[in-house]
Amino acid sequence: MIRNRREYLFFYDVTDANPNGDPMDENKPRIDEETKICLVTDSRLKRIIRDELADMGEEIFIREERKEDGKLKTKEELLKSYNKGDYNEILKRCIDIRLFGGTFAIGDNAKSFTGPVQFKFGRSLHKVDVKLIKGTTVMPSGEQRGQGTMTDFYIIPYGLFCFYGIANEKASNDTQLTDEDLEKMTEALWKGIKESTDVISRSKFGHMPRLLIEIIYKEGEKFHIGELNKRVSINKPEALDDLAIRDIEEFELDLSKLKEAVQKHKDKIEKVYYCIDERVKLTEGSALDEVFENITLEKFPWLAE
Repeated sequence: MIRNRREYLFFYDVTDANPNGDPMDENKPRIDEETKICLVTDSRLKRIIRDELADMGEEIFIREERKEDGKLKTKEELLKSYNKGDYNEILKRCIDIRLFGGTFAIGDNAKSFTGPVQFKFGRSLHKVDVKLIKGTTVMPSGEQRGQGTMTDFYIIPYGLFCFYGIANEKASNDTQLTDEDLEKMTEALWKGIKESTDVISRSKFGHMPRLLIEIIYKEGEKFHIGELNKRVSINKPEALDDLAIRDIEEFELDLSKLKEAVQKHKDKIEKVYYCIDERVKLTEGSALDEVFENITLEKFPWLAE
């Protein structure tokens, strides 16, 4: 079980792709109509993490597994494969349940685990535009045998997204989450947003991880700063409209408010891990060694592998 509370900030950008389509609205990118900010659900992010963890050789419970007849196995059927529904066996083998928890409402053998790791919805740090892309397919459909069919899909030209998360040391007791699990999760988060099969598709291709920060609090500190995502912003030229942004190098990331909060509570922080893409530009005073001044600051260990 983990002994230290953690907070996470994760930034990634999307170019000419759909970061998280809404199946109830023509699979359009999810937009806050009042602010024109683009949203990505926590479930979308967890799916990326799960898929990358599976590629890393970890066992995942929330997965697609098909029977001999081609139909997907139900949760009930998957559960029975773990010593006929032994929850301790599931926790022992499945890293995603240790991380994110799960609810198993199956007959008299119901059980619910609160996930120690929780993420808020990701939000773009600027307004975004949604574009409808139209085209045609070469192969005709059954109804239109003499010609190809029309196709259309939605993208955003560009968006920089920020996710905020927390790992609760108290909840880790129930799911048996370990420090090693969290290290694997951060690796899957960084690598998966770019490399997993799920994001290398026609609608998703164009994701790049830009900055990942993990703040580890001292053991016994029942404290976290909170709302880290509201302490970051972008600094762009006044003449550059939000909807015209097309690249990470067109603006700077401003971490000055994060710096104020961190320095105010630095006595409660044990260590900070980070990973930053070389194309990210930070405002003056927002360099990571300044934001986390007088705090142990190290790159994630898995970067050295």
